[in-house]
Amino acid sequence: MTHHSPTKSGKELLFAALRHEPLSAIPWVPFAGIHAGSLKGYTASQVLTDKQKLLESLLAVNRQYDPDGQPVVFDLQIEAEILGCELVWADKAPPSAASHPLAQKAEVPDRLPEKTDGRLPMVLDTMRAMKSQVGNHTALYGLVTGPFTLASHLRGTEIFMDMFDRKDFVNELLAYCTTFAMRMADFYRDTGMDVIAVVDPLVSQISPKHFSQFLTGDFTQFFSHIRRLGAFSSFFVCGDATKNIEVMCQTAPDCIAVDENINLVNAKQITDRFNITIEGNIPLTTRMLFGTQQDNMKYILDLVDSLVPLGSVPQNLIISPGCDMPYDIPVENVVGTMQAIRDLESARLMVASYQAEELDLDSVILPDYRVLEHPLMEVFTLDSATCPACGYMMNAARRACDELAGQVNMVEYKITRPENVARLVKMGIKNLPSILINGELKFSSLIPSNRELIDEIKKHF
Repeated sequence: MTHHSPTKSGKELLFAALRHEPLSAIPWVPFAGIHAGSLKGYTASQVLTDKQKLLESLLAVNRQYDPDGQPVVFDLQIEAEILGCELVWADKAPPSAASHPLAQKAEVPDRLPEKTDGRLPMVLDTMRAMKSQVGNHTALYGLVTGPFTLASHLRGTEIFMDMFDRKDFVNELLAYCTTFAMRMADFYRDTGMDVIAVVDPLVSQISPKHFSQFLTGDFTQFFSHIRRLGAFSSFFVCGDATKNIEVMCQTAPDCIAVDENINLVNAKQITDRFNITIEGNIPLTTRMLFGTQQDNMKYILDLVDSLVPLGSVPQNLIISPGCDMPYDIPVENVVGTMQAIRDLESARLMVASYQAEELDLDSVILPDYRVLEHPLMEVFTLDSATCPACGYMMNAARRACDELAGQVNMVEYKITRPENVARLVKMGIKNLPSILINGELKFSSLIPSNRELIDEIKKHF
């Protein structure tokens, strides 16, 4: 199984995957959002605000990484900004919401987006330019912030308590956010976007019961709307959403995209039952950011071998990074990934003598949790500045610290640092984000309520 033939474009290959047809090769979609800027020496802030710099960066991605599909913008704050959230900008990360307009008032807005709002003119112009320059051979993705994540941008962490205390309000707010998302999808489709992906990281942070109660109807409506527009749909979730794969399938997207927290073999058994394409799930940090080119090629080979039995034809599969690629990923790692997907047999020869570099676990010194003066809360995140679910878990931790002023200590370990990856492995943590108290895992990929977290901390007083 090698690269698609010259007679079939990458775009056609991706479309075949989304139509659930047998594939001659596996499509490749690099989620190069802010990373695109690194190819041209532009900061994340520059590529997300300047049309010319964004376009230059996206064209560099198209040339360098030969994608079958490519997102135009990966920024889950575009809608939030239009609705009044204040943003904090960074050089090497997408912006994050610093304020939540509905934090103090349980009200449902009525404003819907216009093409002239916020950064939409820049985004729509760039989409049209990309369509005209690469749209013949590359499928283009328009990414819409999902209703639950948008609702959380507006309401803040209160949204999780509202699901118990203000159910009618939550339903109304989600219905509004879905209508908002559908209008964004209309704008993106008008520019020629082939795939409309609804990106809703926080779906991993709720139970299947809450998903069915609050989200099934809205997502089903959204994906029906995309079908009516004549586009393909993708349902993008981050974190350990294993428990929600089945209820996500029931909303009938063309594709479900997941990150490294999900076992792709097990998830594909579920998505195949619904005849839905699965997309993922190259690890962003341990492989793409900190690994070698060989690490990345070996990961692809192992992934394909686990998903496509020898001699069989792949189906319902797209390979991509688990989420928006970190800014500083070495170009050679992405190129190695692409090469391995394109030509598996050549990659096998290149990594035949491969040995993964061992993490230095001996260098990790753990506290003596038995003799601490105050309880220690350790929060492991991908990066709370850029990962929405991680940000909300950090907010929950900070809120508990504020309430227990001086009675608890807290530290965040972002696995954007190699030494924190080693700590993660040494402590046996499987999923992110996670909260440990005095070395014991208490919350894994589920954001606790304020009361739950404080009760757990107080057990260690």
